[in-house]
Amino acid sequence: MNLRYLVLVVVSLAVAVSGEAAQQTAEDLRLITNVDHRETVSLNGDWHTIVDPYEVGYYDYRWRPSQWGFFRDEQTRDESQLIEYNFDDSPVLRVPGDWNTQRDDLYYYEGTVWYRKAFSFERREEERVFLHFGAVNYEARVYLNGKPIGRHTGGFTPFQFEVTDVINSGENSLVLKVDNRREQDEIPTVNTDWWNYGGITRRVLIVRTPKTFVRDYLIQLDPEQRGTIRGWVQLDGADPTIPVTIRIPEAGLSRTVTSDVAGRASLSMDAAGLELWSPTNPKLYDIEIEAGGRVLRDRIGFRTVRTRGHEILLNGEPIFLRGVCIHEEAPLRTGRAFSVEDARTLLGWAKEMNCNFIRLAHYPHHEQMLREADRQGILVWSEVPVYWTISWENEATYQNAKRQLAEMITRDRNRASIVLWSVANETPNSDARMKFLTGLIDTCRTMDPTRLVTAALEKSYRGADTVVISDPLGEYLDVIGCNSYIGWYDGLPDKPARVRWRSEIEKPLVISEFGGGALAGMHGRPTARWTEEFQAEIYRNSVAMFDTIDVLAGTAPWILMDFRSPRRVLPGIQDGWNRKGLISEQGERKQAFEVMSKYYQRIEAEDE
Repeated sequence: MNLRYLVLVVVSLAVAVSGEAAQQTAEDLRLITNVDHRETVSLNGDWHTIVDPYEVGYYDYRWRPSQWGFFRDEQTRDESQLIEYNFDDSPVLRVPGDWNTQRDDLYYYEGTVWYRKAFSFERREEERVFLHFGAVNYEARVYLNGKPIGRHTGGFTPFQFEVTDVINSGENSLVLKVDNRREQDEIPTVNTDWWNYGGITRRVLIVRTPKTFVRDYLIQLDPEQRGTIRGWVQLDGADPTIPVTIRIPEAGLSRTVTSDVAGRASLSMDAAGLELWSPTNPKLYDIEIEAGGRVLRDRIGFRTVRTRGHEILLNGEPIFLRGVCIHEEAPLRTGRAFSVEDARTLLGWAKEMNCNFIRLAHYPHHEQMLREADRQGILVWSEVPVYWTISWENEATYQNAKRQLAEMITRDRNRASIVLWSVANETPNSDARMKFLTGLIDTCRTMDPTRLVTAALEKSYRGADTVVISDPLGEYLDVIGCNSYIGWYDGLPDKPARVRWRSEIEKPLVISEFGGGALAGMHGRPTARWTEEFQAEIYRNSVAMFDTIDVLAGTAPWILMDFRSPRRVLPGIQDGWNRKGLISEQGERKQAFEVMSKYYQRIEAEDE
């Protein structure tokens, strides 16, 4: 059948993919993890696209899901139906990639774009087939060979659907309706300070698996008993009660366990001789998980992270988090970052600044970023986009946030680099907000008890120069984050050196944002805003302020690199870019970069 013409979507299709049954929940994600080490077929590359701002490919003229078929055979189609939607003659967009930076006319576009990929596939007996999407921003409705497969919301986390009974041996047609419109009740909400890149922004893979296979697992050091590995393996399939063997060949460790009727196998292994992962020694071990004659491999580092009073302890020793914040903005070329090359460039810049830590703001970054952080030995704060003011009292909004958090944790909980899960950024206090966020904190601790939980809180003043942290959410966190723009939005560059901090919460404190803006190459007096000198003066006085904070356990300036933001419109300076980066989008280091580099060099020497 020639699947050439997109007409309108059948009512039954719309109902099938919009109901709650099609939405994955935090309790039953069934995500296949570690796709890098599975048998896959890439669907990356050029996809034909149709821009559909009025969604006439989905709704009829009375704004109802259409009664017409989604696809029609070219030979038998009814000429009275709409035939404007011709994928074969439509332009292409690269996947992975955002549409905003691939076409000038889509630079500010928010709405629906249809994507189509025609591909050949050879089916095999006794296997299952899944479609895996690294991320699609924001809502994705997926159709394979004219049939609805499922729906996913959330622009930064992975999802997949089983297509064993739908995919053809031969020619196939995969269609996505992608909609990146901002909505008040979504996560994030309508008001953010980053670019709303639309599209299939991360890779698309076909995943082949046996009938019963290892879907997910957790293999980490027991945070309370560093000499013991604890975890579990989750099987998926009709034969769940089979032996599962976990091996760490280099360490000479092996353990065989049998899964229960739910496919879950718990494990415990002696880890007394393992070399611990750290920023100075990012040791990764090859791991093998064998079930049903198939072996799944991964590379995992082993370390513990805890707190003691105002200290963060890595492998039992205090560590100061010498950090920087990073947006998922592609270095040098702009657009949404998605590749291992992007990750290596950004993390390389951070290491040149003597960082051992990064805050990935304000949403889960692509998986290669975390794997590269594992390899380079960089600690990570990973966050969900519960950002500013959202619909705290809306139960659907809460469930959305909970699911995105669960998807982030499920994908990355075996990455040694991640030490902090963050549930929020700069959220105003209220009873509804407290209920919402404490629920997310509980989800973190249930799904992954091996890491710390944090959030970026707001501060208040007592008197002119005393900052107080008293947010009641802090009592539920392991580490307190706090954002500070003293010297930029609050006073002039000399103010930070006069300010003293007081925390009413006996927890380690990370200054999770600070700094100010500068246009690379713009110079003048330290009192002249937007110059590199003005920005550098803020940083010098901020460093002086940090030396007076007794509870300080880390800092993360905002931000490593300039990034696109529609909020930032000052002509000749911002032009759609947030200029608070220590490096420009072209890779030019600003003076403040050297200020932080020297500060971190001093802190590192003092820690030794």
